[in-house]
Amino acid sequence: MTHPIPPGTRDILPDEMRELRMLQARLAEVFEGFGYGEVATPTVEYDDVLARAAAGTAAAYRFFDERGQLLAVRSDLTAPIARLVANRFASAEPPIRFFYNARAYRAVRPQRGQAGEFFQAGIELVGSPAPEGTVEILEVLSAALDAAGLNRAVIGLGDAALYRQLLEELGVGDDDRARLLTLLAAHDHVGLDMQVAGLDLSSDQKELLTRVPMLRGGPEVLDEARELGGEAMTTALERLAGTYDAAVERGIGDRLNLDLGLLRDLGYYTGAIVEVYDPALGHIIGGGGRYDDLMGRFGRPLPAVGFALFLERLHIAQAEEDRIAEEEGISP
Repeated sequence: MTHPIPPGTRDILPDEMRELRMLQARLAEVFEGFGYGEVATPTVEYDDVLARAAAGTAAAYRFFDERGQLLAVRSDLTAPIARLVANRFASAEPPIRFFYNARAYRAVRPQRGQAGEFFQAGIELVGSPAPEGTVEILEVLSAALDAAGLNRAVIGLGDAALYRQLLEELGVGDDDRARLLTLLAAHDHVGLDMQVAGLDLSSDQKELLTRVPMLRGGPEVLDEARELGGEAMTTALERLAGTYDAAVERGIGDRLNLDLGLLRDLGYYTGAIVEVYDPALGHIIGGGGRYDDLMGRFGRPLPAVGFALFLERLHIAQAEEDRIAEEEGISP
């Protein structure tokens, strides 16, 4: 007799669990080495608290408690930690550094094979402005990937405001703008091109909207974007260039890939955004960015930035990298 489990969940058996714990320990050692302290927040929060993370945040599971209060299962750790800082560290001198190893949950569509329950390991740096804070989390992220044995992993670096500024400059309406941003966050460039084709814009403007998201690589893409977009994207491009230059000074520039089409599906990002890729795995294994407006919604306005790694995906990439190294006769 088979007893089913909910879509998006799975059982983790002892061997895999042991390896995941080892991976968690390696990451925790890196985070602590950079001065981050571990915290744990409740799996369940009041829905209105998590809702402050803004429209666009991935849907969480919701239910009512015995008093009729609407509760929600956390879909990430950023909003709970923002609440924690406002409640428990209201007078603490910034910057404040936290890390976590925890489960998070998202409502998923069963037919897509998505994970509804997953481990996240990440950090939040509250009270450190750009570009200093952004470069710090990039440095921690690079060290974490090295500790996991993912020496080939690449960190994509973009800006959450870049494409939005371009759409506003071109006068794209709210509904079309929302659809375009949703497609871009989903990395659906085919859908994006089709949506752009239907806009009431000139052919040059349409070409601009389809070319900019495809620009990725080294600092040369910034120059190309400036020529294409003119003043529309100046602020975001200058901010992105400053972050990249500071990262190069820290010695982690070789790991970065500037990506002007990068946009995440969480609505609270305001500036630099990052996503992590490994050639051995066809999925994003982590991401994050700046959320400088979010802390103010909890009563303590401070700049903030962070990232999270999907532990199970990191583990799969780690195993695949080990297999490739063994085939090539390279010692891990």
